[in-house]
Amino acid sequence: MCRILSRRLRAGFTLVELLVVIAIIGILVSLLLPAVQFARESARRMQCASNMRQFALALHTYHDSMKRFPPARTSRSISTHAHILPQLEQSAIHQRIDFSVSVNHANNAYARGVIVPTFNCPSDPQQSVPAGLAGTNYRVNQGSGVLWGNPPTNPSDSNFGMPEPNGPFYLMSGISFGELPDGTTNTAMVSEHIKGDHNNGQWSKSDTFRPGTHPATADEAMQQCNAIDVTNLSYQGYSAIGAPWLEGYHSTTIYFHVLPPNGRSCMFPPGRIATSASSGHPSGVNMALCDASVRFVSQNIDVYLWRAIGTRRGEEPVGEY
Repeated sequence: MCRILSRRLRAGFTLVELLVVIAIIGILVSLLLPAVQFARESARRMQCASNMRQFALALHTYHDSMKRFPPARTSRSISTHAHILPQLEQSAIHQRIDFSVSVNHANNAYARGVIVPTFNCPSDPQQSVPAGLAGTNYRVNQGSGVLWGNPPTNPSDSNFGMPEPNGPFYLMSGISFGELPDGTTNTAMVSEHIKGDHNNGQWSKSDTFRPGTHPATADEAMQQCNAIDVTNLSYQGYSAIGAPWLEGYHSTTIYFHVLPPNGRSCMFPPGRIATSASSGHPSGVNMALCDASVRFVSQNIDVYLWRAIGTRRGEEPVGEY
């Protein structure tokens, strides 16, 4: 009887053997996990690119009807996004927007808070925004300059003499295909930007920082933006990023080709901006050109090439990227 029990006990695993098996399983999981995560991100990036293509095609359809693209923002700060809702089969939301009043007017409370799935990238690490402020990851291109609005006509204005925006979308723009001499295949239309945490009490990659300087050129803006310590909260400018999509603003629906993709975003009051394209994708961003094609652009792209893609009539040579 004792021999039989002894044999049965010896048939089980020892503690050391169990630990070895667990370690092997752990190693296998650690080897497989990056592949699973890569596959998931690849699927998310494809969905994000598909959303962006729908956005770009909606802009084309709008142009077919109106013979021009919508502005980046109206005098009431209504966004491009609001104008193309019918082309995205969202006419019911479009009909609820009061274009005659400001974004923050009570008449526009519904539109401010209604989520439009096509406006959101599944790779964004910040999936939530405050209640009543529906977000977006897709933004229209204002160009490679740093002037936020249009050039002032008053010589006493500190922005007098600054060049006008050179991208396809800006304040009260309404650009047509005929006003893209650089060509639709060489001009950026839409890219992405991650949403913010809406908290100026901590710094985040998505934040718009305030260096406190006044750059005159894109090179100066990039140098001054990169020079600050972003962990110093005195440089916090704006953290309410990416919402609401109804608002045409440099922190919600508009981006610039000043710094490279996934670069910092900075604001230089009064009225000079460098909001960069950014994403939750590793190493770059999706971008739609004015021909509605979508491609992935590396964050290591030469900044001068990136700026050339951002202009509609710069006549700069655009090579492979």
